[in-house]
Amino acid sequence: MLHAEIEIGSFLKARRAGLNPEDLGLPDGVNRRRVRGLRREEVAQLAGISVDYYTRIEQGRAHAISDSVLDAIARALRLSGGEVTYLRNIAAPRRRTPGACVPGALPGQTVRPEIQQLLDAMEATVPAMVMGRGLDVLAWNALGGRVAFDLEALDADRRNTALLVFLDPVARTLFPDWQAKAVEVVGNLRADSGRHPDDPRICEVVNELLARSADFRRVWETQSVHECLRGTKRIRHPEVGQLDVTFESFRLSTDPDQALVTYTAPRGSETERRLRELGERVQPVLAR
Repeated sequence: MLHAEIEIGSFLKARRAGLNPEDLGLPDGVNRRRVRGLRREEVAQLAGISVDYYTRIEQGRAHAISDSVLDAIARALRLSGGEVTYLRNIAAPRRRTPGACVPGALPGQTVRPEIQQLLDAMEATVPAMVMGRGLDVLAWNALGGRVAFDLEALDADRRNTALLVFLDPVARTLFPDWQAKAVEVVGNLRADSGRHPDDPRICEVVNELLARSADFRRVWETQSVHECLRGTKRIRHPEVGQLDVTFESFRLSTDPDQALVTYTAPRGSETERRLRELGERVQPVLAR
């Protein structure tokens, strides 16, 4: 499902469909168009390339696309920074290899002992975890393992944020802003798939969700690419009540496919008190 030829066409079509020609100063406005958004020839004109070449790019028939052409298309389509990175990843010739999604194509994911020590050192009041490729949760401290889902109670292959948000019925109770959470998760997963289109775990997660979740299919088909690395989150915890936390994601310099994610609350806040209460309820457990 993640072949570059399919992805680049779907992505470019979605992005040009999302633009208003009038906003770009183009003639023959929306009311006279049979479909919304820009036509291929208009994108080609704005990018300064031939219509034939742009058509071949969108159809996945153009190879070794130069950075300058990709940048021109990105400007024409008003792509965000994350979307530009995604476009470069799926257009890169090195990605277009046969046998994508073959098991064992990339090594498994492991967390260094030093990172687990760091997680455990924060466990008194700071829920923390390490996320890997495909949004797998690889490690966590005691609070991180219970701040939302009970990670210890899950099989290893189900400790995945995307699978939990879309397939676990508890998710819609845990996250009052479930729709926003769903969009966030899909944006992160698509960005990850652009970096690692041949990764078997990402393919497995995406294919399962496409098969089992209509909500996932709907959001996935929007081609949204947005890495959410920081922000706020509301969690309706079944034991201690609502938690209003700030989350931050830090890429690990020696393990760039992994991110340390922390949840914090202002000192003296009700959420901080509830996190302390939750910490008293859980037993410190080293995740493997």
